[in-house]
Amino acid sequence: MAVKLPTLPSRVGLIIGVANKRSLAWSIAQAVSLEGASLAFTYQNERLRENVEKLAGGLADPLVLPCDLNDDAQIDAVFTAIEEKYHGLDFVVHSAAFAEREALSKPFSETSRDAFRTSLEVSAYSLVAVARRAAPLLAKSPSARILTLSFLGSERVFPNYNVMGVAKAALESSVRYLASEFGPRGIRVNAISAGPVKTLAASGVSGFSDFLKTYEQRAPIGRNITAADVAEAALFLLGPAGRAITGQVIMVDGGYSIMGV
Repeated sequence: MAVKLPTLPSRVGLIIGVANKRSLAWSIAQAVSLEGASLAFTYQNERLRENVEKLAGGLADPLVLPCDLNDDAQIDAVFTAIEEKYHGLDFVVHSAAFAEREALSKPFSETSRDAFRTSLEVSAYSLVAVARRAAPLLAKSPSARILTLSFLGSERVFPNYNVMGVAKAALESSVRYLASEFGPRGIRVNAISAGPVKTLAASGVSGFSDFLKTYEQRAPIGRNITAADVAEAALFLLGPAGRAITGQVIMVDGGYSIMGV
């Protein structure tokens, strides 16, 4: 009589940062869901709750939780709920970023202390706070991954990006330090630096349409990237093919970042 080998359970992921159907985090969520992953989602505030619940409702048995990333107790509650429902975690996708509109439109030197602190806390420190709490669950997985999303404004000056560029630089540095610390525990930490895509966050950057035109004109592939391009790159990094990649910022920008002029 043949012995039936046990099958591995579907992978479990946490998606942070879905705002609406245009969110890069949502595109990634759809892609990993099609691969059989069970997903938990968080929403930052009540204003976003309905959007996230509606989107997640189309997936198989999702978990949708409130999580103000400035509130340690709420972050703790998210991981308690995930452990109770799924008994483990295989990957985290972090796509949280925020800057006050005034901090983007004013000259960078006029960034207020509070605006600077808020942007760095939500856009960069939140990854550290989430990773610290996720690590004990991820360490039990044979394919543990943490993935965050960045933008070239971390390295170069973009009009009206200002404090968000500084926050993205801190985010990318955090990726490297987390990757170094968590590597011995089998946890890979990476970032995707995506070219401009029309999302809710992008709508807050004045002149964003000019970014799109410039990228399309100068990128070697001759077009702007899509959310699907980012999702496919995420699948690579979150899957077995990404097992030897950690601490990296992967450019998914059609090659724009390699161009000198």
